Amino acid sequence: MKTWHEIRGFPLAIRLLLVNQLGVNTGFYLLIPYLAVHLSEDLGLSAAVVGVVLGVRNLSQQGLFLIGGSASDRLGARGVIIAGCALRTVGFGLFALGDGLAVLLAASVLSGLAGALFNPAVRAYLALEAGERKPEAFALFSVFATTGALIGPLLGSALLLVGFRASALTAAGIFAVLTIAQAVVLPAREVTPSSNSVLGDWREVMGNRGFVAFAVAMVGMFTMENQLYLLLPDGARRATGWDGAAGLVFLVGTLTNLWLQLRITRALKSRGTRARWISGGLTLMGLAFIPPMTMAGTRTSHGGFGDAVLGALPVLAGALLLYLGVMIAQPFVMELIPRFGRPELTGTYFGLFYVVSGVAAAVGNSVVGWAMDTGEHAGAQWLPWACCLAFGLASAVGVAWLHRRRVLPAQVTPVPVPA
Repeated sequence: MKTWHEIRGFPLAIRLLLVNQLGVNTGFYLLIPYLAVHLSEDLGLSAAVVGVVLGVRNLSQQGLFLIGGSASDRLGARGVIIAGCALRTVGFGLFALGDGLAVLLAASVLSGLAGALFNPAVRAYLALEAGERKPEAFALFSVFATTGALIGPLLGSALLLVGFRASALTAAGIFAVLTIAQAVVLPAREVTPSSNSVLGDWREVMGNRGFVAFAVAMVGMFTMENQLYLLLPDGARRATGWDGAAGLVFLVGTLTNLWLQLRITRALKSRGTRARWISGGLTLMGLAFIPPMTMAGTRTSHGGFGDAVLGALPVLAGALLLYLGVMIAQPFVMELIPRFGRPELTGTYFGLFYVVSGVAAAVGNSVVGWAMDTGEHAGAQWLPWACCLAFGLASAVGVAWLHRRRVLPAQVTPVPVPA
């Protein structure tokens, strides 16, 4: 009830953006986790071609976040959000209807570009619209996003019984509905003209050394968060001998997020500095990898249900701690980003931040993947967990150091830009 009351306390635009994020994640995870299997098994494409199609989608999104952020600042976040949802509708529709390589590449480019457009635009709109209640707004945003990330794979698994095209058309339909809803309901906001060129805006943001240092310090957060899809599911499967154990990781996280996210953010908002909670959340995220690390490689056989449960407990404990760390840090990270610069460049700041996070996730996953392979061959299964622990502690120390050097913005809520 408190969560529902909190949602109703926000203006219609923010409530719509929360529902939008639920739909975005539902549609995305309804399709993307099953795309590689469709390309290889249904269409008979080689592993190399599948890698190209998936890589083009990822590169189109991660590499163009800065363009999406600048478009949000100059054209208005509303129009960019609508354009992004419309492009993803077309992209996912092409996945359903096209079998040729050219069509698949076009679908990958369009769906990736769509994410590059609406991801920074949604966050910029939310930051400017929420005013003093940014932490609560981003906390609810996380709740809706996490819920969508759980609903999507479950719905996708059911639709795959009909066929991949049914999944793709359903995902495209979700984005079509979101496009119409944004166009009809989302209020337009006046855009403040920029005195700089686009390149001038980029130079201003990239020249903000404090912001760049903060973005680099947050590399560990995105690396660890990505292990919810790589290391932790793999650890759950190894510990239990059951492929479905990976789903328990997401179930634990979603239920915890729904129950505690808003409570945690509201409790911490008025206690201590933002840097304290960001650093503390990062530390907890790093420590989350200790329970599964202590048990890594110790269970090679499974005697039954009891052994499977005991094997899963350290991994699920780690997943729980990781989600708690994210819930502590992430709303305050999102709140802090716009405070580094002018409100007119909010989208550009979010865009650059997500470019850095995309590179961090790719590099971090490569390091963890290398550690998984090396640990497997050398009999050191603890190695990838130790790498993630090091990422978390390094990021926590980096944020604390920036705070001590007074590099981070003061904890003063700026006046929101008038409509």
